[in-house]
Amino acid sequence: MVNKLLKLVNVKSIVTIVLTAVFAVLSLKGAISGEQFLMIFTTVIAFYFGTQHEKKEDEK
Repeated sequence: MVNKLLKLVNVKSIVTIVLTAVFAVLSLKGAISGEQFLMIFTTVIAFYFGTQHEKKEDEK
């Protein structure tokens, strides 16, 4: 459990969380539209989980 938590808190995870928070705030303030937020958020999350899946496949 501790190992999984430590792996979760790596640079990619921190960047993903910070980007999500920043774009959520910008969307709530009206600086970007909900559609723009959804597109950006989907791209970031897809990249994050895509690289995680690829990393797991390489470990096998």
